[in-house]
Amino acid sequence: MIFSIIMALTNGLTANVEKLSLLHAPFFLGLITGGAMIYWFTGASMQAVTTGAYRAVEFIKANIHLEGAEKASVADSKKVVEICTKYAQKGMFNIFVAIFFATLTFAFVEPFFFIGYLISIAIFGLYQAIFMANAGAAWDNAKKIVETKLKQKGTPLHDATVIGDTVGDPFKDTSSVAMNPVIKFTTLFGLLAVELAVSLARDQGTGLTHILAIAFFAVSVFFVYRSFYGMRISSE
Repeated sequence: MIFSIIMALTNGLTANVEKLSLLHAPFFLGLITGGAMIYWFTGASMQAVTTGAYRAVEFIKANIHLEGAEKASVADSKKVVEICTKYAQKGMFNIFVAIFFATLTFAFVEPFFFIGYLISIAIFGLYQAIFMANAGAAWDNAKKIVETKLKQKGTPLHDATVIGDTVGDPFKDTSSVAMNPVIKFTTLFGLLAVELAVSLARDQGTGLTHILAIAFFAVSVFFVYRSFYGMRISSE
């Protein structure tokens, strides 16, 4: 896919291949930006999960009491699911819109900036996903071993391994598995966006594409802000 973008951007590849170099500033900045986007995405997705879980726990403590009962009512259980779903959808909406407009922004800034961005997204995304899946599973398995094999549930050792649920589960079940669709969407949609940007630059000049890039960037930054500060845990 990246090679398809390169071919679409260049009429004569031999005249532009030198721009695919760390010495070409836009390409180098694209590599940095792609890595930054991956780390923002992992943080924002975990923030959404953390806030949703916190609100669910708050509801359970305030409304679900199992004294004399073996299980919670169906209505209360549905409410817990509704709370988790609400925050997951809200968080992913912010993330998706931010990625959508960021992709448009970088495609309209400079073609070789965008190529560097895509390469970096793919490389950083791959290794970050592998890291989060393995680290999350290790944390979660450590807690299970303490509970089942060591029979240490309720001890300080078990308290220390609770990180398996609070951090390990979002690592392996949320952020890592969501990396693949983010990379695919950015690549596929980016191909269309960068072709549009090149056509506009050819017909209207680079001034229009840069103005559009600024507008798209402002929208993206707004939703990046919402992904953290709009999802943080605060009193309601």
